[in-house]
Amino acid sequence: MLTNLIGIGTISLIIYVVIILIVNTVFKRKMAECMFWAYLVLLGITIFKLPEFNESIKDSLSFALKQEVIYAAMAFTFMAYIMNKTGIIERLVNILNSMLGRLPGGSAYVSTIASALFGMISGSGSGNAAAVGSITIPWMKKTGWSDNMATTIVAGNSGLGIAFPPSSSMFLLLGMPAIAKEITSEELYITLLSAATIVLIYRLILVRFYVKKYNIQAVENHNLNVAITLKENWKSLLIFLGVIIPVVITSGPVKEYLTASETFGKDALKSVSLILWIPILITFIAMLEGRKFLPKTAKGWWELNKESYSQYAQTGVLLFFAFAASRLLINLGLEEEVNGIFAILASHSKFVVILGVAVLSTMMVGPFTGTATTTAIGSIAYLALRSINVEPAVACSVLLLLFSNEGCIPPNSAPIYIACGISGLENPASTFKNLVFAYALPAIIFAMLMALGIIPLL
Repeated sequence: MLTNLIGIGTISLIIYVVIILIVNTVFKRKMAECMFWAYLVLLGITIFKLPEFNESIKDSLSFALKQEVIYAAMAFTFMAYIMNKTGIIERLVNILNSMLGRLPGGSAYVSTIASALFGMISGSGSGNAAAVGSITIPWMKKTGWSDNMATTIVAGNSGLGIAFPPSSSMFLLLGMPAIAKEITSEELYITLLSAATIVLIYRLILVRFYVKKYNIQAVENHNLNVAITLKENWKSLLIFLGVIIPVVITSGPVKEYLTASETFGKDALKSVSLILWIPILITFIAMLEGRKFLPKTAKGWWELNKESYSQYAQTGVLLFFAFAASRLLINLGLEEEVNGIFAILASHSKFVVILGVAVLSTMMVGPFTGTATTTAIGSIAYLALRSINVEPAVACSVLLLLFSNEGCIPPNSAPIYIACGISGLENPASTFKNLVFAYALPAIIFAMLMALGIIPLL
């Protein structure tokens, strides 16, 4: 029976989410504090249920400390602070507005498409939010979008990095024995691209809806001549090097050259992290370009650090307890329970199997990343879909579409908090409703319709 497989892991996940929602919505506490209290509740369950609770608790804390996304998110928060302090964003936005300002909501359209394009070089939701958000969030804020909506658009679209090929999650899925023997990357590419394009078109229509809803106007740029604006503000374009350099090094011909090099090699290349180096380089470039706006004395730098500290500290605490909690959930058996549920679902009707895959994938991608979810349940979820005769390419596309909700399933989604760090949004929970109902739920519905054959794929 399915109910027999709903054990302490699944129950703990439900309790965990409920605690976060209650502390945030009822007691009006910041999300970092919500994560802390929810983690303490999981600690209590762990102590009560697991004989080896000491090791489990140590494992959760050690796991959280090793997650580079925590340090990257803090770096992005500091980066956003420096960019605002130096005024580089205002100079960059002047250039962008001179080119695209006549289109109402132009910055949000660019952000959405950029997330899809970035998916062709990175399968990381956090990396996508980081690279795209560092440029488009400040631009959106300068062109009429609220902190909340700028954050929502970037976080909601961050999963497009998983849905658009060729992503790391796609290759991870194709490397699983049960899948590798049935389909190749060439056979999957077009089908996955068509599925992701459907979602992208919907997201662009959604931007149009938000433009109308929030009355986003075209920028009054009659006095913004492109040539003159470029001449006055061209140095601000150097900020793009902070994204371009890490991306070029970690992909394409440069990656192949460095991997083959005896003096560099594969291991050295692995140490070049996109989500860490992008904020470091952008911060450095912003400091150089806008150095005249920065303090000139040690006391001034001390005050600057004090002013920015509370912003990135909140982000770090929040993500630390989020990752620690996700590890406790694994130790409590959530992964095994989900795998068992998938095995049972495979013997039921087509709709029940597809609904079960959608629900359980969503449950997993919430507290974990898309890549982690792919690793944990990719193979068994694929077999569940194949058991009801879903074509291999369609099954893989459906799963990657479901896993691409990494950025829009609160409250544990790292891209949400990276985007919040860049936008300066103090209450991440204010984005949850739109993320779930405008971004996550439609993607789930699209995936289910594709699996049922109602939406055909190439």
